[in-house]
Amino acid sequence: MINVTFPDGSVRSYPNGVTVREVAESIGPGLLKAALAGKVDGRLIDLNHRLESDAAVEIVTFPSPEGHEVYWHSTAHVMAQAVQRLFPEARVTIGPPIDGGFYYDFDVPRPFTPEELERIEAEMQKVIAEDQPFERVEVSRDQAAQVFRDLHEPYKLEILEAIPPDETVSLYRNADKFCDLCRGPHLPSTGRIKAVKLLSTSGAYWRGDERNKMLYRIYGVSFPTKKELDEHLQKLEEAKRRDHRVLGRELDLFSVNENLGAGLILWHPKGARVRTAIEDFWRAQHQRQGYDLVYTPHIASEKLYEISGHLQTYSENMYSPLDIEGMLYRLKPMNCPGHILIYKSSLRSYRELPLRFAELGTVYRYERSGTLQGMLRVRGFTQDDSHIFCRRDQLEQEVHGVLDLMDFMMTTFGYTYKAYLATRPEKYLGSDEGWEWATGALESVLKTRGMAYEVDPGGGTFYAPKIDIKLWDSLGREWQGPTVQVDQVLPERFDIAYVGDDGHEHRTTMVHRTVLGSMERFIGGLIEHYAGAFPVWLAPVQAAILPVSDQYLPFAERVWGRLVSEGCRATLDRRDAKLGYKIREAELQKVPYMLIIGGKEEASGSVAVRRHGQGDLGSIPLDEFVSRLKAETAEKRL
Repeated sequence: MINVTFPDGSVRSYPNGVTVREVAESIGPGLLKAALAGKVDGRLIDLNHRLESDAAVEIVTFPSPEGHEVYWHSTAHVMAQAVQRLFPEARVTIGPPIDGGFYYDFDVPRPFTPEELERIEAEMQKVIAEDQPFERVEVSRDQAAQVFRDLHEPYKLEILEAIPPDETVSLYRNADKFCDLCRGPHLPSTGRIKAVKLLSTSGAYWRGDERNKMLYRIYGVSFPTKKELDEHLQKLEEAKRRDHRVLGRELDLFSVNENLGAGLILWHPKGARVRTAIEDFWRAQHQRQGYDLVYTPHIASEKLYEISGHLQTYSENMYSPLDIEGMLYRLKPMNCPGHILIYKSSLRSYRELPLRFAELGTVYRYERSGTLQGMLRVRGFTQDDSHIFCRRDQLEQEVHGVLDLMDFMMTTFGYTYKAYLATRPEKYLGSDEGWEWATGALESVLKTRGMAYEVDPGGGTFYAPKIDIKLWDSLGREWQGPTVQVDQVLPERFDIAYVGDDGHEHRTTMVHRTVLGSMERFIGGLIEHYAGAFPVWLAPVQAAILPVSDQYLPFAERVWGRLVSEGCRATLDRRDAKLGYKIREAELQKVPYMLIIGGKEEASGSVAVRRHGQGDLGSIPLDEFVSRLKAETAEKRL
């Protein structure tokens, strides 16, 4: 007999060799029906996996992240099988589950058409109706290679070449000889898939490298019920409506231009107003928190990045060197080396610490063209970057300060969030003692604050454990947010020290932290979070002044001048157009307030106010409206 421990801590005994499916069945028919796979000692496995010793077992169902992964991965296999039924010449490459569904890349002569996606989806329904079992087979690498040579699958052979010769590999088979190289696990059979939709198709280079062949990708999603699928599709439609690339163009916030270069953002006046409002807020809050603002150059000698280790560990993300009078320079990928040089510009005493340097520093990182995505993935961006130099005994207090600032700013922008403690990865630099101390300090802060968090095992960078904050937007989507990292490497590489009260030098503790991340990504996310309808304090145009006719332009000019002199962001619509047209235009531009100017308003010194999405608010004295707008801006109302 073996003992199985369940997530609630209970323990049951089973015969040696019991399957995970049988364990689920012993708990109840409802769990067996919902079971998709299992977790044994933290490892995802198929339901028919046999237990040969005591183990911790969890039954995986669809609502869990692992359940989504298994369900969508299995559906990707079904899609590949359907594609090869309809297009026998198609060669399969990879088909992973992703956030929100799955995709599979195919080597076919031309892109898939919308009509062909419908045919593939119909063929998938046939495969599902056949209820084919997913069969796991473990073979040697050489045996797997022979299988894929027989199937004429060159991409699978290329993947196998990267696997050590003596390693056992797993294959998953279905009917009509469909076979894929895959770790698994998978659903028991194709019939467990109930509702599926193919969403789109696009081009994708093999292994994401534009030097490789262009493949054609199909995206899809599946759910255990049609109701869940319909709800998801509605959510996708709403996400399309909020797409920052579409809204950025419609609201005239930003653009990209091939003559400038891919992955580089042009901030239009309206987008720049939003960014300026955020940066002014950012600077004010940092100065209140005791940060000193600094600036560092956009290029630096290559020697600096030799010392920092970026040339050795990060060079694939850096741009080629610039030869300036025989000396090599690089566009900076990080702000931290420059901040360290400012710290080292003089001998530091323990009495000076902590020192907090903050910079909205523009950095440049190479991203493959296929990964670029509007403002969310770019090649040049301005990083909300800060570094804290402190003593070890000051670290926890400093992390508390960072999390206080993070909470205030995320709440102000209208985000909820969750914390993750990312621990030491397999490959790391620095001493074990240093990692344990730094990780313990971060966890101590989280516990002291009573802050809910999950541990992300091995999720730290090679030089630092960290606290990662993930944001949820108005659609419930997760975004990468603030991060706090305790560096184990740069203090040693740059010999960062301070003179203690004993007169000796001691190693300085260095914290990397960002509250917003890149301005491009953060604002791109905000556009989608608010669907372009920014709160008043962030809106690029807070009030649009709409005279009924040219007769009232002089008074409208005075209203505009008053608002601008009070620091409000206002525009005056001088066009010779009907009032209804002007109002519709302002509504489409999502301007929070529209001020209608006519004879009555001119006579009374008032403005007729309309609120975006709400309609007419009535006539308000100009002074009162100005006070309202300024208060709403100052209070950062959402």
